[in-house]
Amino acid sequence: MKKFVYWLLAIIITLALSIYQRMTGPTYPKRVTIELDGDSYKIKLPRSGVQHDEIVTLKGIPSDVKSQIHYRCYPTTDDYTVIDFQWKDSAWQAALPVQPVAGKLQYFLTVDGKDYLKDEPVVIRFRNDVPAYILIPHILLMFGAMLFAVYTLLLVVTRREYRRWLKITVGTMFVGGFILGPLVQHAAFGPWWAGFPYGTDLTDNKTLISFLFFVAALATLKWKYNRWVVALAVLMMIAIFSIPHSTYGSEYDYTTQQLKR
Repeated sequence: MKKFVYWLLAIIITLALSIYQRMTGPTYPKRVTIELDGDSYKIKLPRSGVQHDEIVTLKGIPSDVKSQIHYRCYPTTDDYTVIDFQWKDSAWQAALPVQPVAGKLQYFLTVDGKDYLKDEPVVIRFRNDVPAYILIPHILLMFGAMLFAVYTLLLVVTRREYRRWLKITVGTMFVGGFILGPLVQHAAFGPWWAGFPYGTDLTDNKTLISFLFFVAALATLKWKYNRWVVALAVLMMIAIFSIPHSTYGSEYDYTTQQLKR
């Protein structure tokens, strides 16, 4: 019964952390509320695209309301290109042109003559499509590593045997973060690794930092204060993985026309 409770708590905590990370990340769609004649329309604007024009859709906006989208390459000071939304498939649609891998556009809307997000434009980054046979195992293993880590922490706190689950956590994290992780990075943007010492990608760097804490926990397994090291490693993992996913990732430099990490 206690194991069931521990697993239930671990699952709840892991799900909460995963949802928080997903919703605060720079690739999660931007939500904006459009006000028209006293009615509110909630719109989702894309912040991640693959290698084709990205369609921005204003669902629910009446067919007699004219709208425009303003976009330019990011980060640049170019003038905005302005295009009209077109009525298609019972919704207003406009296409953001595909960019080089890791290229970004910033954009805002004008709906019925009113600007939305002009002061804080939405930024969308383009990437290659990652095959599901790489992406899904990566996500599952990283989710599993967090789940096993939280379960290990609960065993540590309640002074139960935790060493087996510590080793499972480290093994899962290694495969998910350092074998499948580089495969995902390579498929999406080209580089195999964009963290230290080659780049500033926080996804890669936070995986590396967290893993080093768990390596320290394994190295001190026979130390009488190992529980504290394990607890610190898990808490650091929770703190580090709360940082939004894909922050400071690969970016295309429009000046040099090269990918920078």
